Amino acid sequence: MLLVRDEFRRAQLAIAALFCVLGFQYATWAARLPALKSKLDLSEAELGLLLMACGVGAAASFPLVAALSRRWGSQRLALLSALFLGVLLLALAAAPNYPVALAVMCADGLGVGCLNVAMNAQGAALESRHRRTAMSQLHATFSAGSLGAALLASGMSALSHSVALHFGVAAVLVILLTLYAQPSLLPEEQPAGPPPGETADGVAGGAEGGAAAKKRRTWTVPSRVTLWMGGAMVFGTVAEGAMNDWSALYMKEVADASARLAPLGIAVVSVMMVLARLFADGWRTRWGDARVVRVGSVLAAAGLAFALLAGGVVPALIGFACMGLGIAAVTPCVYVAAARQGPDALALVAAMGTTGLLAGPPVIGFIAAGSSLVWGMAAVAVSASLVSVCASRIRWTATAVTEAKV
Repeated sequence: MLLVRDEFRRAQLAIAALFCVLGFQYATWAARLPALKSKLDLSEAELGLLLMACGVGAAASFPLVAALSRRWGSQRLALLSALFLGVLLLALAAAPNYPVALAVMCADGLGVGCLNVAMNAQGAALESRHRRTAMSQLHATFSAGSLGAALLASGMSALSHSVALHFGVAAVLVILLTLYAQPSLLPEEQPAGPPPGETADGVAGGAEGGAAAKKRRTWTVPSRVTLWMGGAMVFGTVAEGAMNDWSALYMKEVADASARLAPLGIAVVSVMMVLARLFADGWRTRWGDARVVRVGSVLAAAGLAFALLAGGVVPALIGFACMGLGIAAVTPCVYVAAARQGPDALALVAAMGTTGLLAGPPVIGFIAAGSSLVWGMAAVAVSASLVSVCASRIRWTATAVTEAKV
C-alpha cells in the first residue's frame, strides 16, 4: 500500500511539473511583451496580431495533436512539447524581425496545444490508474507556474534589461522541470475510453464494438457526448477568459470603483479559482464530477447575475468571487471526461476550449460596444449557465474514489 502511494505521489509531482511548465512558459513571454514590442518596434495592431498568432496556432493544433497523441502517446508528446516550448523562448528572444516573431508565436501555440492535451491525458490516466482525484490540484499548479514566471520576470528586469538573458534563464528552468518530470510520467496504456460495454455515445455495445474501437487508429467523427463536452469547455473558458479581461473595466466604469480598487476584480476571481482548484478534488470525490460542474456553473451564473442587478463595488466583488469559485473546476472535470473518450476527443475538446478562451473576450467587447458592458457581462453569466446545460448531457463516469492530498 505504501509503495502504491509513493508511486502515485511521484507521478502526481511529475505531471504537476508539466502543468507548471505550461503556466511558466506562457507567463514568461507575456510578462515581457512591452520589451518585445519595443525591440521589434511594433504598433498596437501588430502586437495584437502577434498574440493572435499564438492563439491561432493553439486553436489549429487539433489535427496535429490528435495524430501525435495516437502515434507517440501522452508521455512522449508531453516531454517533447515541453522541451519545444523551452526552445521557443530562446527563438523568440533571438527573433530579428516581426515575421520571424509571428512564426515563432504560431509555433508556440502549436506547442501549447500539444502539451495541454498530453499533460491532461497524463492527469486523467493518473486518476484512472490510482482511483484518486487529482486533476483540479494539477490545474492549480498552472497558476503557480504563472506566478513564478511573474516573479522571475520582475527579478530579471531589475537585474538586466536583456530579454535574451531572461528567456535563457527561463528556458533552462523549463528544461530542468521537464527532465525532473521524465522518469515518473505514466507509461503508455490503451487510450481511455467509455465504460466497458458502452460506445462513446453511452450506448450499450458488445465485445465486437470494443475490439473495433481498439483497432481504430484514424481520426473519426466526434461523438455526441464529445461535442457536449466541447460545448461545456467552450462556455466555461468564455466565462473564464472574459472575467480575466473585463472585470477590472467593469469595476471602474460600471461599479464606480476607484483606481486603487478596480484591480481587485481580477484578483478576487484569480484567488477564488486557485483556492477552488486546491479543494475541488475533495468535492469531486464526495459529490462527483457531474454535480461539481453543474452546481458550480449555476453558482457562477447566479453570482454574476446578482452583481449586475445589485450594482456597486461590494456586490461586484461577491459576484466575481462566485464566478471564480464556481467555474474553477469546470475545465479539470471536462478534461478528465474527454480523456476517457480517447486522444481524438481530448484533442478536440482542448482545441474548443482554446477557441472559447480566445473568442470570449472579443465577443464580450462587441456586445459591450453595441449596448453596454453590463449586457456584455450578462452574456458571461449566460455562458456560465450554458455550462450546466451541456454538463447535463454528458454521461459522466466515476473512476476516482479518494482525494489526493497535497
